Amino acid sequence: MQKGNIGVTTENIFPVIKKFLYSDHDIFLREMVSNAVDATQKLKTLSVIGEFKGELGDLSVRVNLDEKAGTLTISDHGIGMTAEEIEKYINQIAFSGVNDFLEKYQDKAEAIIGHFGLGFYSAFMVAKKVEIITKSYKEGSQAVKWSCDGSPEYTLEDTDKTKRGSDIVLYIDDDCKEFLQKSKIEELLNKYCKFMAVPIVFGKKTEWKDGKMVDTDEDNVINSIDPLWVKAPSTLKGEDYKSFYRTLFPMNEEPLFWIHLNVDYPFNLTGILYFPRVKNNIELQRNKIQLYCNQVFVTDQVEGIVPEFLTLLHGVIDSPDIPLNVSRSYLQSDSNVKKISTYISKKVADRLQSIFKENRKEFEEKWDDLKLFINYGMLSDSDFYERAKDFALFKDTDGKYFTFEEYKTLVKDNQTDKDGFLVNLYTNNKEEQYSYIEAAKQKGYSVIDASGQLDVPLLSMLEQKQEKTRYVRVDSDIVDRIIQKEDTPKNKLTSDETDNLSEAFRSQIPHIEKADFTIDVQSLGEAFQPVLVTQNEYMRRMKEMSQYQQGMGFYGQLPDSYNLVLNADHPLVKKVLDDVTANTAEELKPVASELKGQEARLAALHQAQDKKKAEELTQEEKDDMQNTQKTVSELQNKKKAIVAEYAKGNDIVHQLIDLALLQNGMLQGAALDKFLKRSISLIK
Repeated sequence: MQKGNIGVTTENIFPVIKKFLYSDHDIFLREMVSNAVDATQKLKTLSVIGEFKGELGDLSVRVNLDEKAGTLTISDHGIGMTAEEIEKYINQIAFSGVNDFLEKYQDKAEAIIGHFGLGFYSAFMVAKKVEIITKSYKEGSQAVKWSCDGSPEYTLEDTDKTKRGSDIVLYIDDDCKEFLQKSKIEELLNKYCKFMAVPIVFGKKTEWKDGKMVDTDEDNVINSIDPLWVKAPSTLKGEDYKSFYRTLFPMNEEPLFWIHLNVDYPFNLTGILYFPRVKNNIELQRNKIQLYCNQVFVTDQVEGIVPEFLTLLHGVIDSPDIPLNVSRSYLQSDSNVKKISTYISKKVADRLQSIFKENRKEFEEKWDDLKLFINYGMLSDSDFYERAKDFALFKDTDGKYFTFEEYKTLVKDNQTDKDGFLVNLYTNNKEEQYSYIEAAKQKGYSVIDASGQLDVPLLSMLEQKQEKTRYVRVDSDIVDRIIQKEDTPKNKLTSDETDNLSEAFRSQIPHIEKADFTIDVQSLGEAFQPVLVTQNEYMRRMKEMSQYQQGMGFYGQLPDSYNLVLNADHPLVKKVLDDVTANTAEELKPVASELKGQEARLAALHQAQDKKKAEELTQEEKDDMQNTQKTVSELQNKKKAIVAEYAKGNDIVHQLIDLALLQNGMLQGAALDKFLKRSISLIK
């Protein structure tokens, strides 16, 4: 028996390895099984090149659990090891010491992944003792047994083992007993080893018999050694891809289509990426791309490998050229990562472009499920935008599809305003904005359906990229003022009439939380509706963008800004004005007369004081100005109060306001109840 020390120092290597190389205990099984697969693959290679001339036999890797003994054993029939090779691969740290080893390999996983030693060290995360019982494939080799309890000391002795290969026996530590549970081991094997290149056997398949599940004689092979991504695309059919998708994501809807990746220069990369149906809630769709290294699962956090928007895709990527840390737990920055990211983005864009060109009808049918992904890509990746702008689509409210350039050609003659701006109208809710859409259609205008999650942010971006182009929501104003062909007709009312009419309506708007209203009196013609609610385009867009962009939260806290547009030409609005004028004239006359005098006095004071510097004004002059301003304000408020008091009992005012609010889905609660009761009484 040989005894030895694993390091030239007295350091305990295994706690150091746990601390610096491994952060996730679960990966120990991946590393152990991966090493067994590597050993098996090497034997197959030696057989092919003629260096091993014996019978290959059963090459499966077997995982055995013995709960009573407290052991987990990983066995292979690969190349095995001699005593000298154990010294080299297991005790190799003796050549340099712990710190030198960590310094040498911490950032160079590619130099050591696949070496038996590295994966073996992970066993001590869960085991209080580890044994290696191994026999080399080399003729005449002596089987040996290596044993270590996690201290710097180990033993190495000859043993009896007739078949080549290695058995790694882990005596599971007391604080890691969950790794003695069959369900836990099954979970880890399915997660990390599902597509390894050698059959992985864990126990026997079971069947229902005599009222219980019992083992059969058939091995339970948990993996597929030839996953779809390693096969030639020319040999596969659509159902093959769909079946594999169901294997990866059994609870998901069928994918729209897929991309089979296969490149060997300037890096090696294979994989299959699926386009899922993404209609809303981006976050739920992330982290569905699984990263593999030579069919060994690494992670499903691939933000460093693919651009952010591509994390919405589902599928697998397998590449030995993606730089990982030593434990294969996370990505490291590398020039290859950028190349791979760029390649995948280009392949996705090329695939979408080819579908669009080859079968536009199919592309349009899938657009509603695709557009969130494509819009996200255009918003977040400028290179993808340049590729996608030729196949990205607008859908109008009639369900017709257009490329950006096609839509521009469609609307430019009719929807260019007097200043030469192309004005594209859009809606984010066809039902709520129905009457505004119909008003636009009556003018021969087209309206874009922008009801998707990222449609409006995309329109804002396009507005910045396209020359002399505006995107305006169809309910942001009167359609004739959104696309203004000529100067707006001037309001024919006097300033007093405008003020009184405005106050009659302003004072009766029901309270709506987080909503501010301004009153706008316009001459819109007798045929146009009497009252209309519009929403300020700029403020609404800023609030919408605040949901997606950091630093814009201020806008999200502001109240919604609405305009109540009064059509001064409509008979009902004229009637309200006539009623207000007739019923408040007597009471307003003295107030208006006094107000007129005070306003004249205030103007005179401003004119006189504007000729002096601030320090030249006497206190008396300052007080006079302040008192006059106060009097004007009080008289204006008194005037408003008189109009408001009358308007309170005017059913036409209330009915017109409520109808406008109802049209926009803004009439609720007590206000809606009052409207219904008033409507019934008016019918009488």
